[in-house]
Amino acid sequence: MNAKSVVPDEQPVKKGGMQRVLDGIERVGNKVPHPALIFLALIVIVIVLSQILSWAGTSVTTEVAEPATVQVAPEYEGGSSVAGNDAPPAPAIPDYTVKHETITAESLLTGDGIRFIFTTAVQNFNDFGVVAVILVAMIGVGVAEEAGLIAALIRKMVKVAPKGAITFIIVLLGGISSVASDAGYLVLIPLGAAAFASLGRHPLAGIAAAYAGVSAAFFVNVLITPADGIITEVTNETIKLVSPDTHLNVTHNFYFSIAATLFCAAVMTVITERLLEPRLGKYDPSEAPDDAPVDHKPSEEEMKLESRGLRWSVYYLLVAVAIVSALTFIPNAPLRNPDTGEIFGSSPFMSSLLFIISMLFLAAGLGYGKGAKSLTGSTNVINAIVKTFNGLGGLIFLMLLIAQFIAYFNYTNMSTLAATGLADLLERADIGALPLLIGFILLVFIIDLIMPGVIPKWAILAPIFIPLFYRLGIAPQTVIAAYRVGDGPANVITPLMVYLPFIVLVCQRYRKKAGMGTVVSMMLPYTGIVLVAWTLFYIAWYLIGIPWGPSAPVHLG
Repeated sequence: MNAKSVVPDEQPVKKGGMQRVLDGIERVGNKVPHPALIFLALIVIVIVLSQILSWAGTSVTTEVAEPATVQVAPEYEGGSSVAGNDAPPAPAIPDYTVKHETITAESLLTGDGIRFIFTTAVQNFNDFGVVAVILVAMIGVGVAEEAGLIAALIRKMVKVAPKGAITFIIVLLGGISSVASDAGYLVLIPLGAAAFASLGRHPLAGIAAAYAGVSAAFFVNVLITPADGIITEVTNETIKLVSPDTHLNVTHNFYFSIAATLFCAAVMTVITERLLEPRLGKYDPSEAPDDAPVDHKPSEEEMKLESRGLRWSVYYLLVAVAIVSALTFIPNAPLRNPDTGEIFGSSPFMSSLLFIISMLFLAAGLGYGKGAKSLTGSTNVINAIVKTFNGLGGLIFLMLLIAQFIAYFNYTNMSTLAATGLADLLERADIGALPLLIGFILLVFIIDLIMPGVIPKWAILAPIFIPLFYRLGIAPQTVIAAYRVGDGPANVITPLMVYLPFIVLVCQRYRKKAGMGTVVSMMLPYTGIVLVAWTLFYIAWYLIGIPWGPSAPVHLG
């Protein structure tokens, strides 16, 4: 008996080729230090390398377009317009002349470099708009999450979803929940398992569908998210190197983000229903441990409060939308462009979009908290915001280091040297823009296996690839769209995903022998198929030439 009981337990220990590969990834990943230490090391490397490059006399000569001096006629008060035309004259458009400019490596270990390090540390962080974006965005999202609105919305939508559409709804909710990622992982994944089990389907398939929805397409959404604001600010910091007048806003990938969210949800639905569920087969409840925790089922009173909270959140949200609409859509409203009356182009409305979304979340969260009695009184609201900010301490410290890294990288001209040199090589190779972008997608995908975070990866890649691709005539918004494609699919298989232990625990509620290998083996089809399908989707979008977002064309003008 003992021998028989030992054999089945030993069989899973035998590792095939794929398992050995995953074990290798896990070993490498476990040796990767904290992102803050990575950026400290990068700062040291930049300082040392800048001196080496300076000693070596590293330089590149490139062509730079500079405006010629323009003579502007003086304006005199009381003067009359020419030929009786009262319209103001059009501003003169300067002629540009192309000049050759030599760019050399600047050392941070010279007198000037050391002075730069010491005198700009505070200013570098102050000028790094990412921190302000995070704090403003998380005011509304944090209150909504703390009040319970996000979790209640997920539960309600899963409950009312048609049985035939439950997979698509769970995956789509996962994508939308990335606006408040903790809610997606901590609420939707257990809920996906429970929803599938209640329909007689395999609960592990529900876990996989929810996990894929939350993580495999994490950096796209039908909403503007805090991550959009952060990536935009990092991009604007780095693009100054080659085009100081170019400035992106948070909607630069909005059309692509919405379409990609729906497309990836459809692809992941097919994977779940056509590939994963047939492989898992019919669920056997005996696979679950005897002491498996039972999913919490809200009481009738809790459900009444939740429904009341959702109603109140709608009331508060409608009031907030009405106020924003009045400030935007009425003629001569303050959020229109004061000169042209434009709303969706260059206007205060577009510039304040992230703040507006945060305030809408805040209004909905306040309404839910009031109706559900989960967040009452001004003190509790302030405490919810403070609690949210407390959880951002580590990220803010990381932003401090990233701000210094980007400033030092720019000062040394290393990014310009690298981008110009690589651009010259790629131009001579005549590879073409699209193959380069596909290669960039694959590079991001590989890096994501050992660095899943959206922000740290971009902080390293943006100073190199934004100037490089810009010099090759590829728009920054096109590069960011490619980054979105490469960033997601590996999230669900990397051992470094911080929520992976939690997902394993959820799986063990339904299959006591489940482990990391169980999760990774379920998620591998999502990674491979989503990467290929999404890359093809990106290629089609690029070739057709659909704008990535408002005033964000595929190609540089």
